[in-house]
Amino acid sequence: METVNIKNNRPVAIWLYIGVGMLVIQVLLGGLTRLTGSGLSITEWQPLLGAFPPMNEAAWQKAFDGYKQIAQYKYVNNHFTLSDFKFIYFWEWLHRDWARLIGVVFIIPFLYFIVKKKISKEMINPLIVLFVLGGLQGLIGWIMVKSGLNDENLYVSHIRLAIHFMSALVLLCYLFWFALKISIPGKEILKAASLKRLNVWLLILVTVQLIYGAFMAGLHAALVANTWPDINGAWVPGGMFTQGGFLTDIVHNAITIQFIHRGLAYIITILIAVWWWKSAQIPATSLLHGIRYLPLLLVLLQVLLGVLTLLNSQVKIPVSYGILHQCVGMLLLLSLVWTLYLSRGKEA
Repeated sequence: METVNIKNNRPVAIWLYIGVGMLVIQVLLGGLTRLTGSGLSITEWQPLLGAFPPMNEAAWQKAFDGYKQIAQYKYVNNHFTLSDFKFIYFWEWLHRDWARLIGVVFIIPFLYFIVKKKISKEMINPLIVLFVLGGLQGLIGWIMVKSGLNDENLYVSHIRLAIHFMSALVLLCYLFWFALKISIPGKEILKAASLKRLNVWLLILVTVQLIYGAFMAGLHAALVANTWPDINGAWVPGGMFTQGGFLTDIVHNAITIQFIHRGLAYIITILIAVWWWKSAQIPATSLLHGIRYLPLLLVLLQVLLGVLTLLNSQVKIPVSYGILHQCVGMLLLLSLVWTLYLSRGKEA
């Protein structure tokens, strides 16, 4: 019976996995938007008409004039020509339009599967939650952008950026877990209590690390110390805990944020190596055993990309390394969600 259900669920599962891939791309487009300084280039929110870029020079000039009203143009980009503006506009427009495309890719197949009775009653509530999370993510994104459309803020707050980023990852992980639930046979889910406990702690640490990654991006914190393995010639750099209180410092002080981000990377790498070593004890024929190398390989690649991003952050953050670093970070998160799903025990 379970085999039949897995087979019947296959079209829905494929649809959900396509959604996972599209969400990963969307988050990367968000990263590109941030790294290219494009996030405040579109000063209006038009859910339907905004799907099309300006169609003539007059429309482009109107959009440019809107951008000229905000602080980012007045104090940072007042040298921009219309051509420069078109470049940053493109990335924000593509980020928003990809979100619209995700909406279409979810809604149309959802209606089709309902008509064809491919969606069981058990799937309805999780799918409703997905739509709510998706809508909430769009709202958070617009609130974040709107907060920077004024005469005071040069950029969007790194805290708001982290909230937008992490809410996207919550949506991504929820969707991935749901897809796993309807596509992986129950026999592949093992009772591995010690692995599960360590996996949970790893997910908690990686979540904190991703928040600090958003802080790093939002504050361009790589630029304050672009040496490795030392931090500006020291293992414990000066300038930490100087911003009026511990909580204020770990959230707003760029050098403290970089120190925490580096330290967490080393801790996570060691713990994943421990998890990999312990996972050798599980049955060799299981899916979990087959993918046990994935988190280890991804975390090692992630550390390498982090170091390369840091060393190449001379005047600005290198876009190529920064985006690859973000991408592998998301894949590492998903790999740990996958391993947790497979080690959670049938009773969960």
